[in-house]
Amino acid sequence: MKGILVVNGFLNSNKFNEIYSYLKTAFEEKGHKIKVYTNIELSVEKKLGELDFILFWDKDIYLAKSLEKMGYRVFNSASGIESCDNKALTYLKLKGKVKMPKTIVAPMTFKNIGYSDLSFVEEACKKLKLPIVIKECFGSFGQQVYLARDVKEAKKIVQNTSEPLIFQEYISKSCGQDIRINMVGQEAVASMLRFNPNDFRANITNGGQMFNYEPSEEEVEMAREVMEHLGLDFAGVDILFGEKGPILCEVNSNAHFKNIYDCTGVNVAECIVEYIEKCLDI
Repeated sequence: MKGILVVNGFLNSNKFNEIYSYLKTAFEEKGHKIKVYTNIELSVEKKLGELDFILFWDKDIYLAKSLEKMGYRVFNSASGIESCDNKALTYLKLKGKVKMPKTIVAPMTFKNIGYSDLSFVEEACKKLKLPIVIKECFGSFGQQVYLARDVKEAKKIVQNTSEPLIFQEYISKSCGQDIRINMVGQEAVASMLRFNPNDFRANITNGGQMFNYEPSEEEVEMAREVMEHLGLDFAGVDILFGEKGPILCEVNSNAHFKNIYDCTGVNVAECIVEYIEKCLDI
């Protein structure tokens, strides 16, 4: 196979470059040719020639759509990436299909105006019951995710941003812990339990610990439903512990897999190579 790996040119750090290296090495070890391009390099349409695939490890949705328009097979698809990148869109696409926390999408505002009318915050707190979780729609690694214990705190959080927001029911049973399932196609290739005794967020970046975890069939089935309804080739599916079974937290279209590799010994990059080979009948 011959393909390219698309990465974000503005995320030049060891954390991201390590993942890119894992992916590139996994393809080359199977005898496939793969070249790395940044979205900066591809921003002005360049002739890429014949390619079997494009592995799109970025959230530059417009570029992904452009490459698809040029006839290339893109993993993940632009629509799949878009559905995961925006938490409000994730909720709306999966509503009624997968169990999620009760959610309210904040009204749209403009960056130069912000949330000048906070009446909707009081209504959200009343409907979801305190405490509530407030999330900016665009964010990773547990950042821009807040817990408001009263109306005053909720209003302060909203006042301090002009970003799109969602409000969610707080799942107390899952405080400081969740499950990360790395999915490739319909297969759960690696799973871990994340636990943070000092934060309601379980993310490793925020100080959480990780443990190898064997997901239940119900948890795996939820992850499969997510993959199908969002049209994803691979993803990290985060699941909360609910009183009556699993509850979907978030979906990451290009989830970092170094932590889960260290935890489980499973190299997700190799699983992705095998999946693309199968898709292309190589």
